[in-house]
Amino acid sequence: MEWIYYDSKTGNVDRFVQKIAGLIPWKVQKIMPGMEIIHPGHLITFTTRFGEAPETTTQFLNHAGSLIKSVSASGNRNWGKNFALAANKLSAAYELPLLLKFELSGTMEDVKEYINLIKNNHDYQKMDIA
Repeated sequence: MEWIYYDSKTGNVDRFVQKIAGLIPWKVQKIMPGMEIIHPGHLITFTTRFGEAPETTTQFLNHAGSLIKSVSASGNRNWGKNFALAANKLSAAYELPLLLKFELSGTMEDVKEYINLIKNNHDYQKMDIA
């Protein structure tokens, strides 16, 4: 059973996670301030400002980073080189594999790719595949 922890501001990541939940029975949990976790899982977040990781996400990782297997992020391709840059920054800062970067709430192809990457990459070594 996989766990997905996520942070969403505008609803794009919420929609992406709901697409996943509609296809596979993984546990999904939205990040809340002060939240403690006990299950290892994957993190999906959004990119804010001009390529920054949300403060709520960094606070979560400061407490639970040792249980996170990979990081993915939503972004807007209109931001050019800053597209979903939060994933790159979090991957580097917390030494997490970057699993996927997707636009806005992602396509069904993005969702299927995300599921397949998790199912087929059990070691989660540094795989900057986005």
